Amino acid sequence: MSVREQGERARGAATVLATASRRTKDGALAAMAGALRKRTGEILAANAADIGRGRAAGLADHLIDRLGLDPKRVDAMAAGLDQVAGLPDPVGEVLRGSVLPNGLELRQLRVPLGVVGIVYEARPNVTADAAGLCLKSGNAVLLRGSSSAQSSNLAIVAVLRDAVEAAGLPADAIQLVDATSRDSVKELMRARGLVDVLIPRGGADLIRSVVEESTVPVIETGVGNCHVYVDESADLDMALRILVNAKTSRPSVCNAAESLLVHAAVAPTFLGLALPALREAGVTVHGDPAVVLAGEEVGVEVAPATADDYAAEYLSLDLSAAVVPSVDAAIVHIRRYGSGHTEAIVTESQSTARRFVAEVDAAAVMVNASTRFTDGGEFGFGAEIGISTQKLHARGPMGLPELTSTKYVVTGAGHVR
Repeated sequence: MSVREQGERARGAATVLATASRRTKDGALAAMAGALRKRTGEILAANAADIGRGRAAGLADHLIDRLGLDPKRVDAMAAGLDQVAGLPDPVGEVLRGSVLPNGLELRQLRVPLGVVGIVYEARPNVTADAAGLCLKSGNAVLLRGSSSAQSSNLAIVAVLRDAVEAAGLPADAIQLVDATSRDSVKELMRARGLVDVLIPRGGADLIRSVVEESTVPVIETGVGNCHVYVDESADLDMALRILVNAKTSRPSVCNAAESLLVHAAVAPTFLGLALPALREAGVTVHGDPAVVLAGEEVGVEVAPATADDYAAEYLSLDLSAAVVPSVDAAIVHIRRYGSGHTEAIVTESQSTARRFVAEVDAAAVMVNASTRFTDGGEFGFGAEIGISTQKLHARGPMGLPELTSTKYVVTGAGHVR
């Protein structure tokens, strides 16, 4: 089936979803979650086939990690759908309303976007997350995953479509676009009039390609060159816990820390703690001369950093590091190399924290907390559709409200202008 045919089917499904009751949508989400749990075996079998092909093709370890599923991850996908079912339905919410001086009643309501296209790499959990969020917000979804996850995505979408149809909604609310052909993503990017918005999730090259080549409106998401800045007033034990968590808890995701900045006043002490701890966790540090010297003093080898290191989204157990003379210098560094995703400061100074929050341009700024908290689930939004790093139409973790637009409803009594 062509992408155009899928888009036309999605249009029909979106019309039904736009007027579906919350009870119907929540019932479908519950059925989807139950089906994932019941049919975990066939999903894992399909995923094992993808993993086998990936390893044979020499897929990088961090991509294998993103691709891999196990019973716990499948259950987490189902739990995400359960959580979305428990969230308020954004459709029909009145954002503002008034009676105009001429007596007209004005209301601004949330309405679905319509047909949402998602282009993403690896991570088959995105398939369930995106399907659930789009359904709850009244949108049909066209999912274009990577060829590396094709078997997993086929299995997951088959499970979800069966559940949706059994719950009384159109199966075509959730469709998987063929990932074996590069032409399919081009068709999706040019399906203006059928697809209302396109959301890319993946590496910098994928996102850049979709943003630059699409004629469909795009919400840019995801690239995460996230920094942890350790201020001169920081609690260094706290800073160490935050750094190790931000870098190592799951290095293959976009909210993992990729760069460390340390105020010169505390650098000798903090790096003396941090470099051995990072080495023990398997992290390779790429540092400026001051960090290299600090490594020599504690017997930890530090690779000399380049500008490319400071700009890198490693998605691996690698970390760039630099010593800075002030918070101003840290902010300048972040402005130069940051991706607008998440930046963190560890400090006991409220005034320094306020400056950092005000002057750092990012979708999320953490004060004395790990970058890993930038996540729809952690924010209480349920499973997220992505983390927007742009400023229109949404920014940060995108939950249900971010998958809606608005409509003005004007009620009169024979008013004419």
